[in-house]
Order: sequence, then structure tokens, then C-alpha cells
Amino acid sequence: MTTPPAGTTPAAPPSSRSAPIGTRSVLRRLLRSELRLVARDPFTLTFTLAFPILCMVVVGSAFGSEPAHGFPINPSHWYIASYFTVMIGATGLTMLPVHIASYRERGVLRRFAAAGFPRWSFALAELALGLLAVAVAGVALLLVAAPVHGIPPVQDPVRVAAGVLVAAVAFVSTGVLLGTLLPSARAAQAVGLLLYFPSLLLGVGGPPTFVMPPGLRTVAEHLPLALANQAIRDPWLGLGTGTVPLLLVTAMAVVATLLAARRSAL
Repeated sequence: MTTPPAGTTPAAPPSSRSAPIGTRSVLRRLLRSELRLVARDPFTLTFTLAFPILCMVVVGSAFGSEPAHGFPINPSHWYIASYFTVMIGATGLTMLPVHIASYRERGVLRRFAAAGFPRWSFALAELALGLLAVAVAGVALLLVAAPVHGIPPVQDPVRVAAGVLVAAVAFVSTGVLLGTLLPSARAAQAVGLLLYFPSLLLGVGGPPTFVMPPGLRTVAEHLPLALANQAIRDPWLGLGTGTVPLLLVTAMAVVATLLAARRSAL
């Protein structure tokens, strides 16, 4: 999915005999190289950006702009907030795992380690890449939503910002962790999609949980991406504080970040 095009290689690691490189220089070089590779991958850009935006427009239009069908608010606004979370899930569960697993498969990480990059540099660069991808995808979704459905007013900006940040860190770290655990890009793609689509259809971007049978509703409301969605959507739309989901996603972010840092140490 994010395998570099033919003839393209990651930034050349510094010689192990050269003088130590500063922290900012290392991160700049790695992040610049990663951004270049991701930007040249049309499938990643389509799946991470275009697919959620298209779904948001279609599903939001299907339910209209008047509260109906059990929706407590404008249904299109409900799905704008929900698909903002979908962007986070797409980045963490599909883009990053394949990108990193392809590196492991081709021995790129071993070359980084042999060349003397600091052990923390790759994990930090991938975290920055994921957060930047989430920010770009979120802005793109809002730019499309504004003329089509209008952007719903943010009722509690502080809690929404906290929810977005914590959810982004949690899923980006999960993506880094998956990429370091899975043996190949194909395996990462399969596992990532297996985790992503049930969350998309049940917990975030599909039918609202209040129309589901009780058993299915319980499962849907406790999926990690659904908890992230509640932490963002509820304070955004004034449906609640989202405190409990925020705390649960924060715990997930801490655990995933620690495990990802441990696994991605070169």
C-alpha cells in the first residue's frame, strides 16, 4: 500500500563513521523521506483520504439534514463528526502497518540500525508522520463537508481537541505496533483491513448503534474506534461529555505508545 515506487529508496542513512547527527536533523531527514514516499502512493492517498470523504458525503446525504430515523440531531452532522474519526482509523489501521511492514520485509530497518540512527528516531518519525496524515485528512474532510452539509458547530472545543489528539496517538501507535509485529506488507494489509472494516461498519461509519439489536449494539459501542468516536463526536455535537470513552482511549494510547516504542527500537 505504501511500498515506495520503483527506483525510490528511503533517505540514505548516515555513515556509521560520521559524526553524530542532531535530533532535529535526524527527524527532519526521516520525516521528509516518509512524506515523499507516502505522497507518491496513489492507493494510500485514495484509501486514507478519498474513501472516507466519499462515504461521508454519500451516507450523510442519504439521511438528510433534518433529525429523523432516531437521530437526535442533523444526521449529516452526525456522520461528519463520525467520519472525522474514520480518518484516524484509516491512518492507524491501514496506512502505517503496511508502510512499516514493507520496510521490515525489505530489511530497511536493519540498515537504519546498522547505519547508527538513534534507536528512538524511527518510532518518533512514524508517530509524526501518522499525526500529520490525520491532520491533513481531517482538514480535507471538513473542506469537502463545508459546502455539502455544513460543518457542525463544536460545542466543547477543549474536549474535542483532547479526544482528537488522544485518539490519533492511540491509533497511530497501534499502526506502528502492528507494522513491527506483522511479517510482511501483505499480512499487514490483511490484518489492518480486518480490524478497520468491522469498526467502520459497526462502530463509526455505518448505521447508528441505536438501531442495532442489543447484543450487536454492545459490541459496536465498545470497539476501540467506536470509543474514540464517542470521545470526539459527543462533545463536538453536544451529545455528552465523552469523559469515559476519553479515559479509555487515553489508556489505550499509553499502552500502544509504550509497546510501539519498544517494538520499533532499531
